[in-house]
Amino acid sequence: MSRIKRGTMAACRLLTVMLVVAASTHTVADNALSIGISVSDLGNPYFIQIARGAESQAKQLVGDKTEVVVVSSAYDVKRQVEQIEGFVNQGMDMILLSAASYDGVEAAVLKARQAGVKVLAVDVNAKGADATVTTDNTQAGRIACEYMVEQLGGQGRVVIINGPNVSSVQERVAGCTAVLAQHPDIQLLSSDLNGGGGREGGLESMTYLLTQFEHIDGVFTINDPSALGAQDAAHFAGRNDFIIVSVDGAPGAEQQLRDSDSLIRATAAQFPNYMAAKAVETGYRLMQGETLEQTTILIPAELITRETVDHYQGW
Repeated sequence: MSRIKRGTMAACRLLTVMLVVAASTHTVADNALSIGISVSDLGNPYFIQIARGAESQAKQLVGDKTEVVVVSSAYDVKRQVEQIEGFVNQGMDMILLSAASYDGVEAAVLKARQAGVKVLAVDVNAKGADATVTTDNTQAGRIACEYMVEQLGGQGRVVIINGPNVSSVQERVAGCTAVLAQHPDIQLLSSDLNGGGGREGGLESMTYLLTQFEHIDGVFTINDPSALGAQDAAHFAGRNDFIIVSVDGAPGAEQQLRDSDSLIRATAAQFPNYMAAKAVETGYRLMQGETLEQTTILIPAELITRETVDHYQGW
């Protein structure tokens, strides 16, 4: 039987949140598998789902001879480099990496690969990784903002609450702004405010935007925690005169879509469990000496709205 516990990772010289699945030995020879996972924020349920998806797939591959260690980088490059080095020192077979910086962790990634560890970028791109598995983030931003423009009747004043400078965020914003640019009666008031990808940051960013702009019709946020924070700001300000669209498909946003009074009208759902499972499967194939036909795997997002949420399976 596997179990999950919390602890600290001495090899990383950090206090971090860890999920450890108990294991026996971890060599490919005895059909065992050890995986180190460094994600951006374990306070975000999306990254918890990545951990669970990886664990589930690893157990399907090798049964209970599985070890999965999950830590949070908090978007800190230096911390993540130390985490990667710690995984190598622990003798992990595979690393799943939600990179804090596309090229900031490259040296650590290459060092891991030189040590025989397979490195899979998940959620965001990481330079030097063996393979990358992510949502089609440009498509996610596009379908969310297409829906927003449709709901606004092709005209209005909109803002974007941006996020950390990682590929997934950049691509979502690019997908959204490409849609907005096609509609001359849509005015983009702000697009570079960084809410940090969290609920508190969404609250702070939206509060600022509400003081800067008297009239806002639509808001695109780069993820669901930011959307929930933006809605909090609207409630605190006594505002209900705009709509919010987002990316994730998280349980919190799903609940809001079922509430007729919610300002959140759509979210482009990602599938973190499947993404992580696909990354583990890909890494395991590489461990067996297979050659990949493609090293970048894009998973389409699915738009979930108030009208379609009853058919959504959720995370």
